[in-house]
Amino acid sequence: MSDVEDVRVGARAKSVHALVMRARAIMLEPSCARKAKMTAMTKRWWSSLGTRETAIDDDSMGDADVRGAFRGLESRAECASVVEEPARDAFAGGVVDPSKTRRLGNGGTDASRTAILHSLASIESWAMILAWDCIQRFGEQRAMPVGFYDDFVDLASDEGRHFELLAKRLEERGLERYGELEAHDGLWRTARETAHSLEARLVVEHCVHEARGLDVLPTTIMKFRRNGDEPSATLLENVVYPEEITHCASGLRWFKYLHARDGGGDATEEYSESSSAVSAFHEIVRSHFRGALKPPFNDEARAKAGFTPVWYEPLAVKPFVVDKA
Repeated sequence: MSDVEDVRVGARAKSVHALVMRARAIMLEPSCARKAKMTAMTKRWWSSLGTRETAIDDDSMGDADVRGAFRGLESRAECASVVEEPARDAFAGGVVDPSKTRRLGNGGTDASRTAILHSLASIESWAMILAWDCIQRFGEQRAMPVGFYDDFVDLASDEGRHFELLAKRLEERGLERYGELEAHDGLWRTARETAHSLEARLVVEHCVHEARGLDVLPTTIMKFRRNGDEPSATLLENVVYPEEITHCASGLRWFKYLHARDGGGDATEEYSESSSAVSAFHEIVRSHFRGALKPPFNDEARAKAGFTPVWYEPLAVKPFVVDKA
């Protein structure tokens, strides 16, 4: 590591608690639009640490309506401990159980394409929150290294930007604005179920749910393209899709790290179906994910994220359970 890199990492290590407090403030902000702006502001602040004599001042960055959003965090009692539930603005269309959401359709109508965009924007907003939750819930508790915070600040920043771009695309289409249609909170429901374990959170959210996104996004892109909505197709293809690959890679990377550091694994092991890391991964999925993973899998995109088939193909089959009755 170079001297410059040493300074950068050292400056960020000293600022981890301040980052955790910012993560909690973002989770407590009800507006998704403001959450995204506060996320972008925090990304710029975090990136500036160690690269200049003093970090960028919040009031010199970000939109006017979120300047000063992080002042006095140390005196805010609600930021002193883990935020168990994020604040969210009410949806005009309501928040429904994931199993009761209306069908989005195949993109053949304006209403269907609008519903798909709205659903994607909602998913990205939750993904942004989940990245901050990883930082504020697990980072200090598990004594994670600076690289973990770097990855999850980047991840939150990407998801916040995706949300903003999708919400903007909705407005450009002129039919509905974000929040005017129904949405579900499926990602946060599974987050509650993994609130006790960083390993489980990484596996379920990033290596199952986000990897599933890689499987279905090419089809979603084609729905927009074949129905004449090239701007939406291009946004998903050139921005969202490639960046989601890096998010899956982060989840797998930090799961491997934790398994080697705290789970008795071997960081140099070959990842076969019988290796300890892969076996632990499968056990977590079967404990926290209902049912089997759904093929077909996007093997090419998953491989770019570091997933070889041994990680997911065995999970496409429900385990056989012997009836002891």
